[in-house]
Amino acid sequence: MIIKYIDGPLLKKMMLQAANSLENNKSSVDALNVFPVPDGDTGTNMSLTMNSAAREIMAVQGESIDGIAEAAATGSLMGARGNSGVILSQIFRGFSKGCKGKVELSTFDFANALKSASDTAYKAVMKPIEGTILTIAREVGEKAIEVSKKEETFEKFFHQLIDYAEIVLDKTPDMLKVLKQAGVVDAGGKGLIFIYKGFYESITGKTVTIDSPAILHPNTEIHENIDFEDITFGYCTEFIIKGEGIDIEQFKQAIEAYGDCMLVVGDGELAKVHIHTNHPGSVMEHGLALGELINIKIDNMRQQHQHKIFETSQKDEELKEYGMIAVTMGEGLTDIFKDLNVDEIIVGGQTMNPSTEEILKSIDKVMAKNIFVFPNNSNIILAANQAKELSKKNVFVIPTKSVPQGIAAILAFNGEMAPEVNADSMTKALTRVKTGQVTYSVRDTQFNDIEIKKNDILGMYEGNIKAVGLDIEDIAFKLLEEMVSEEDEILTIFYGEELEEAQAQALADKVRQRYGDIDIEVHYGGQPLYYYIFAIE
Repeated sequence: MIIKYIDGPLLKKMMLQAANSLENNKSSVDALNVFPVPDGDTGTNMSLTMNSAAREIMAVQGESIDGIAEAAATGSLMGARGNSGVILSQIFRGFSKGCKGKVELSTFDFANALKSASDTAYKAVMKPIEGTILTIAREVGEKAIEVSKKEETFEKFFHQLIDYAEIVLDKTPDMLKVLKQAGVVDAGGKGLIFIYKGFYESITGKTVTIDSPAILHPNTEIHENIDFEDITFGYCTEFIIKGEGIDIEQFKQAIEAYGDCMLVVGDGELAKVHIHTNHPGSVMEHGLALGELINIKIDNMRQQHQHKIFETSQKDEELKEYGMIAVTMGEGLTDIFKDLNVDEIIVGGQTMNPSTEEILKSIDKVMAKNIFVFPNNSNIILAANQAKELSKKNVFVIPTKSVPQGIAAILAFNGEMAPEVNADSMTKALTRVKTGQVTYSVRDTQFNDIEIKKNDILGMYEGNIKAVGLDIEDIAFKLLEEMVSEEDEILTIFYGEELEEAQAQALADKVRQRYGDIDIEVHYGGQPLYYYIFAIE
């Protein structure tokens, strides 16, 4: 079948098949992690972003080119997770601009839309880095213009683009040093190619069958359009499973019959679960069979509806001057941020980046004139800024890349000062704290000539692996030796959910013997994935 023009219905099929393609291959994208630590979530973030676009596309009225492209842009914008997801949403935003006013798309039209997609994504990133998803988007956009001048049929058009994209992807390690050190190609670029392959599959006649719960069901944050008067499943149930060898797909099948709006994301050792159900206990029993349950949250949605009118009436009350939102994981860290007067805690972090929509809804909940958002993770900052742009409130995103930076920023807050002054002083406070993390390796690899085996203990500081070994305390101490200097005054130790306080105190005693002048505080963080988080000031 020769296709020279794409109309609305075909574009819709292409977008849905792209979502399928990425959903089916997200694990292979996740595996392309620069560091062998348990935070490989690029594929998952991109897939969740694309799934949000797919749901918006399926809900749109009509099948015009404009409507489908705009739905993809809107859905990906609200569902964007992580840096890769935010950049992907900007790619679709630019693509939508390139489709404006088109009844159908020729290869030349599609090429110009891809070029617009790349241009928009580059403009959205303050400091674009080559060797990333941006490079793939730009190179493919430029190549598409060239190919479209010779090829009128879309089958040959996409075939050439995908071949070229693979060639560029193979060169990304030469563009970005960290990729070469880790022996991987760029994960975001790989994910984008799976989207292109989805387009090609649809063009060549592959049947689009949407049967994935991740695409069919809304994500965890969508509650606004629920008819609470006619609700079938009354309890919004969320929790995290921590175990070994968690089969995500098998677990989904086990709990699917208990409700709707199901979403299960994560990896083989950590999974975040969301479902609307009338039997939260039964769902959690299935989770307990796979591991330990943490961060359990059950909301009675019928009761929420009963308070809806009251809550709405409160929106007109006088706003307080300042409000705060922080992203974190772990019972102890959550309590610490609450003690620091943070209004809203978004459960998230490594492997579980909140979406733009989730951050935006937290902003809407805070009844304050000025709101500060602390992402506490470098992979959440872009989504937070995107939520800021969408909000009508006066929002400041403090670019915190870790929990210690988030705490340091909040401690620099002064309620008597103007919001701009506070934002500036809190941002400056980030430079006064050093962050270290002790975690474990999820695969065999080599990094900077260091041989690393799966399950090795890793000490991380300033984006680099500083210590590798088999003993948690030994690696923690070696890491601190790399971090502590004579000028440092305070060390705060946050120990994770897998450790006991006695272990953390033993480490603190050992550090005191080595560094007699430094003050040491030990706190329960309860964070998953990281045995220790260190803050040094």
